[in-house]
Amino acid sequence: MSPPPPECAALGVRGARIPGRVVGSGLPLRLLLLLLWAAAATQGHPRSGPRISAVWKGRTGKDQVEFGSAEPHTVLFHEPGSDSVWVGGRGKVYLFNFPEGKNASVHTDCENYITLLERQGEGLLVCGTNARRPSCWSLVNGTVESLGERRGYAPFSPDENSLVLFDGDEVYSTIRKQEYNGKIPRFRRIQGEIELYTSDTVMQNPQFIKATIVHQDQAYNDKIYYFFREDNPDKNPEAPLNVSRVAQLCRGDQGGESSLSVSKWNTFLKAMLVCSDPTTNKNFNRLQDVFLLPDPNGQWKDTRVYGIFSNPWNYSAVCVYSLGDIDKVFRTSSLKGYHTGLPNPRPGKCLPDRQPIPTETFQVADSHPEVAQRVEPMGPLKTPLFHSKYHYQKIVVHRMKSSHGETFHVLYLTTDRGTIHKVVESGQREHNVINIIEIQPFRHATTIQAMSLDADRRKLYVSSQWEVSQVPLDLCDVYGGGCHGCLMARDPYCGWDQGHCVSIYSPHRSVLQSINPEEPHKECPNPKPEEAPLQKVSLAKNSRYYLSCPMESRHATYRWRHGEKVEQSCEPGHQSPNCILFIENLTDGHYGHYYCEGQEGSYLHKAQHWQLLSEDEAKAEHLLGQAQALVASLWLGVLPTLALGLLVH
Repeated sequence: MSPPPPECAALGVRGARIPGRVVGSGLPLRLLLLLLWAAAATQGHPRSGPRISAVWKGRTGKDQVEFGSAEPHTVLFHEPGSDSVWVGGRGKVYLFNFPEGKNASVHTDCENYITLLERQGEGLLVCGTNARRPSCWSLVNGTVESLGERRGYAPFSPDENSLVLFDGDEVYSTIRKQEYNGKIPRFRRIQGEIELYTSDTVMQNPQFIKATIVHQDQAYNDKIYYFFREDNPDKNPEAPLNVSRVAQLCRGDQGGESSLSVSKWNTFLKAMLVCSDPTTNKNFNRLQDVFLLPDPNGQWKDTRVYGIFSNPWNYSAVCVYSLGDIDKVFRTSSLKGYHTGLPNPRPGKCLPDRQPIPTETFQVADSHPEVAQRVEPMGPLKTPLFHSKYHYQKIVVHRMKSSHGETFHVLYLTTDRGTIHKVVESGQREHNVINIIEIQPFRHATTIQAMSLDADRRKLYVSSQWEVSQVPLDLCDVYGGGCHGCLMARDPYCGWDQGHCVSIYSPHRSVLQSINPEEPHKECPNPKPEEAPLQKVSLAKNSRYYLSCPMESRHATYRWRHGEKVEQSCEPGHQSPNCILFIENLTDGHYGHYYCEGQEGSYLHKAQHWQLLSEDEAKAEHLLGQAQALVASLWLGVLPTLALGLLVH
């Protein structure tokens, strides 16, 4: 089944130039222009929005595969280095092999929404709702074997918030075991040495986002960190509704000594995640997604935690934390609302040799689970990496090195518009961030349900209710404008070579990349960028007309010049894809040459060149052209005769 046509098509990078045209009625167009300019005025910081936009078309069957029918809930599983991807849908598990263009599907029960896919030995563990009887299956070489009901591995409904974490033989889950009982969400160890769960009072209506195991220098000190948001206990009308949190548990927690603590996590603590910009007084309290980027040298404390946050207006910010800072807050902070001396061992401390946590320590932590100190973003300013008026929902981050050895962190962020923003963060320069491109990963704009990064193969795998798409990270052929346009894109995966914008991973090529982030175009061999060809149009006096200039870069200022005079200026962040110059009543002074110039820093290029001709000038040019053509044809007729005469002579 094909998806319905989108309400608005995404703008391609290399869109065709829109020719100007005579307008019959000025009022509707003027109204349209006013609306476009008003929309442009609401745009956020110009570099926080994408510089250009592109639709990833790929190759049907090779890069994009349709399900055949709508899948309202999907879960995606991809192993790094593999050229296949598994997608769980309704009563079905799809296997797509992109290089071969092959796909297959395995059926389970119809009312079974698959919510979990996980590698298990030689096979795949598949779990789903199974008509409100959560169950699992083992999938090996296309053969399905039922494992029966597995409470905690899948929710009763696909819409429920759920999180399942595997670590060797241990399994952790936030899914309730009973459909109508136990409505208070808990974080559980559901498989392992001792089953444990969090106290009912330590979280208020939590929405779980991400969980991870951190193996520290000593095994007994290994931690479980999970990220969530919950209702704000502060009921002040001016306080935000949600608070974002990170919680810690000791992986070796064995429960407590008393009957009240024996089945509970005894090392639970939580801390507030702060993501705010005091200079603009903007606060982002609602955690949306988290991605952990391990340190390349294996230092767990230097693992970077990227979080997407939103505010009540659905504007977004990305804040970056370190696991070392989070660990320090839990180790050293006092407890919020607790004003006497802390017991020994202090709450949250992991104990060696499988020692149980003393009852006093558990009671203090259970009644005061939040630490007083808050977790703040990395860097001296403790502010977001960037914030934007776009609503981001999912994030993955790729650490890569350019051809000249500089490290970049490239963020891929999904939006509620069904697009992906590619944001480049320099690893060497503090808060040097640029949003370089907006990618529509499907032929038709639709909501992105899941996204997975394969750093080894440099691919993004993205699924919607209609299809799954494989998007290359080194998407270089979308950048037009020759060498200057290629380097101005500032895409660390791309460079200029032999007349083309190509991937730095292209074999047997030494590509040109700029080491100057402000003026990359100056590295090009030709100092002048390509100029737009001259286009002419004949117009009658007193007519209405408009000239349209595609704004290929939303970070540039575009100006329409007539002679030395600037007739129209469109600033960065302009919402319309075109900079339009409207001429309401054509007079003698309006005829002549018009240039649309794009200015981005020191980079200046002519994007459009039009000549408006009067009817008399157009007739004169037409007659001159006819005369030149006649002379040329006569000369071509005489030339063979002269050549023959010379040969005879």
